[in-house]
Amino acid sequence: MRALDVVTTYAQDAKTLELPWPFTGREDELELIRRSLTAGRHGIVVTGPAGCGKTRLVTEALRGTDGARVTGTPESHGLSFAAFAHLLPESVSLHRAVHILSGVRLLVVDDAHLLDEASAALVHQLAVHGRTRLVVVAADGAPVPGAVSRLWRGELLPRLALEPLPREDTARLLALGCALERLTVNRLHRVCLGDLRLLRDLLGAVRESGLLTRVPDTDEWAWRGPLPVTPTVRERTAPVLDRRGPEERETLERLAFAGPVPPRLDDLDLAALERLEADGLIRVNDRGAAHLTHPLHGPALRAAAGRLRARRLARTPQQCRAALEAERDALARGMEDMDVRGTPAPVGEWLAEEGAPVPAGYAAVRARYTRLRGELREAAAWAREGLRWVPDDVSCRGELARASAQLGEVTGADEATVARGDVDDAARAAAGDDVYARYDAVRLGTPERAAGRLPAGGVFARHADALARGDGAALDRAAEVLEERGFLLFAAEAHAQAVRAHRDPRAARTSRTRAVALARRCQGARTPALAGLVLGELTARQRQIVTLAAAGLSNRQIAEQLTLSIRTVGNHLYGAYARLGAADRGALPWLVDLPATESA
Repeated sequence: MRALDVVTTYAQDAKTLELPWPFTGREDELELIRRSLTAGRHGIVVTGPAGCGKTRLVTEALRGTDGARVTGTPESHGLSFAAFAHLLPESVSLHRAVHILSGVRLLVVDDAHLLDEASAALVHQLAVHGRTRLVVVAADGAPVPGAVSRLWRGELLPRLALEPLPREDTARLLALGCALERLTVNRLHRVCLGDLRLLRDLLGAVRESGLLTRVPDTDEWAWRGPLPVTPTVRERTAPVLDRRGPEERETLERLAFAGPVPPRLDDLDLAALERLEADGLIRVNDRGAAHLTHPLHGPALRAAAGRLRARRLARTPQQCRAALEAERDALARGMEDMDVRGTPAPVGEWLAEEGAPVPAGYAAVRARYTRLRGELREAAAWAREGLRWVPDDVSCRGELARASAQLGEVTGADEATVARGDVDDAARAAAGDDVYARYDAVRLGTPERAAGRLPAGGVFARHADALARGDGAALDRAAEVLEERGFLLFAAEAHAQAVRAHRDPRAARTSRTRAVALARRCQGARTPALAGLVLGELTARQRQIVTLAAAGLSNRQIAEQLTLSIRTVGNHLYGAYARLGAADRGALPWLVDLPATESA
């Protein structure tokens, strides 16, 4: 049967297909798809925005699995059973098509929103009969044949609505290509909105255009300046670049060049604004300010404008000064209130991305705010951005020293040394006699030095008291409050301290799991409080196997190197995961990078 001929081909393609990047993140979604194909289940529908990695996710989930594959295409939309042409004879009825394909154990239907009506009806009937397991992939925002949408609306198959790849997973993905500084990573993530095809295209264009510059004293690269208008970028931004009406085009460009400081609505063509809003190209917030809906549209419009037009419309850094100062003050208030859950600060990002000067005073405040949030690489990037324009700024140098110490990148010094102000004058200035400097004593394990010097009743004081008493439960409660207020690194450290304070091994494992999960969000933090977090509870053999697994060796390679059976290696890893609170191999590189502490 022709259907069965395709089964083996698809399995081989899944094993040998060369893809642009190694598969990153999506562990939960991967497992969900695999579980949907187990005994007694009939498959799953995967939906999501264009380019978010739906097809790649399904390919990874089904790697090595026997099955047939069909794909919808816009060119064949009017032809009956066009997607199944390689599996079915000509002039086949729906009933006959269902009978022919009933012997296929697994059918993958990609781009199901582009299926012709007959193919969509066939997929629906296969789901009704339930003999063939289905994995159906469809894009959001596009018309979907009714027979396809009824798969999940009629509850024939469960639906996995795929979200864009999170920022941290995007950062790990980009790190596989080259070392990009964090502001560049954030910019790429923001303009691509999880569109991985656009991300790959844009990164390649930035490289080829020579827009990446080496960050001084690092091995990282930064992207500043214009957006390359590649064919993919032009395709994604066609709704604004191809807008014909002169009033609408003028309005779009004025919004694009205004950036995060939009012009007054009264200064714009209101009729054009209404048409653009109706088409979903702009949004008006509660304060009456208009913004472009997609973050890619502004950079594309600026890059496509002629030089003279850009000169007429562009804002100068001086015109952004008042908004930038307001942004800096809002960040400072958040730190004073000991609440850093996230304050929108787009003006500073705009200036940095455009390659305009960022005042050192703003950069230092922004660096400190992001460092307190645990965004350590971002903090270092902001400090360097300030030093780019004022190389001797003491505050920026101090923030860079603190962030580098917490990342474990200060040669010959650890965070305790930097916190004491022994690195240089800049570090001493950054670690002045404020509440955060006093709180460092608690984080570094000497709460007695902060006794009576922290705001009474506040979370920092409660953390100090719990640590002094060795109260694991109270440390966990303090960590929860710290996390709620945005102090992710401090929360990870409090949970790590709770691990050593708990007498109940189960409570200690729970604290360890929470500490690891939070620390992984802190962009590579390596602080004294986290140093005793890992490996101490493992046996010597488990530590040996975990270290090799973290280095990227497969179970088979580890077994060959240690002269063990593959089953034995798997059993040791399973036991190590349980003790470390790790879900899978993804956590191991982070865990093993930290110094191991032997348990008593």
